[in-house]
Amino acid sequence: QVQLVESGGGLVQTGGSLRLSCAASGGTFTNYRMGWFRQRPGKEREIVAGISRSGVFTVYADSVKGRFTITRDSVKNTVSLQMNNLKPEDTAVYYCAATPRVQVDPKSSAVYDYWGQGTQVTVSS
Repeated sequence: QVQLVESGGGLVQTGGSLRLSCAASGGTFTNYRMGWFRQRPGKEREIVAGISRSGVFTVYADSVKGRFTITRDSVKNTVSLQMNNLKPEDTAVYYCAATPRVQVDPKSSAVYDYWGQGTQVTVSS
């Protein structure tokens, strides 16, 4: 059973940056593909970025490509999301997720078995 705890959310102005972190415990970190999802007000949960178990392969939502970067640290058992050039439409609750499954669509929330409690990101215009 993996436990995930996010941190780093907050309020930032348009064009600003934030770095989210997710600390994983209770499992072998390198056995899990990791992802960041977000849920905007009135919207369904959507993929932001995903990273493979090795950290070599990453995927991003089109809306964040070139602005957000996902990385993982297998020594600290953390996955991070660096968010630059933030826009008001990035306002959402951001969730960290983990899955031990292989050969799955990393952009689908259905394949992730473990979730953090979420952290609020608010971008003011």
